[in-house]
Amino acid sequence: MPVNGQDPWAKRSGLTAILIAVPELAECTDRWRTASFSSARPDLALSELIPPHVTVLVPWLKDPAPEHVQRLTDAVSAVRPFELSFPTAEQFPNGPVWLRPEPFDQVRALVRTVISAFPECPPYGGDHPDPRPHLTISAQDRDPVLAEVQAALAAAPAPTVTLDDLTIWREGDDQVWQLTGSVPLG
Repeated sequence: MPVNGQDPWAKRSGLTAILIAVPELAECTDRWRTASFSSARPDLALSELIPPHVTVLVPWLKDPAPEHVQRLTDAVSAVRPFELSFPTAEQFPNGPVWLRPEPFDQVRALVRTVISAFPECPPYGGDHPDPRPHLTISAQDRDPVLAEVQAALAAAPAPTVTLDDLTIWREGDDQVWQLTGSVPLG
């Protein structure tokens, strides 16, 4: 959220994140993600910065070491893989339109498990201590987007995917995110 008119996330780079990557949803979401832009890189569409995903924890550690990856592995070792769907769209009060992952409570429990394993890494830098899992498809407040997405989902539901791992990403100096690893569930 902007602070004094400035987006604190726009002037950062080199972050790492733990994500539920769902590139299978690109075909369903890129209609909006290609027309939506990040404050970090207003010249690149969301679809060019990072694939569709649900954020589990950002920022994570500046330089994750093998023991940090092992801590993540241990934290999710009891979580069994499960089917993940995105049947509905919602909108945050500040504008972004997003898809709701289901089963929502199970996704939220997974996010909370990871957050608990890394208390030194408050989600969103402490701005959102109990984040709502979501897949952002439009970062700007554009009125017709929510209605468009809801109509599109009613006509052709987003694909269901199997969530069987968490992915680790690093933001480059150009604010484009790169996959650096993954951790299996279960």
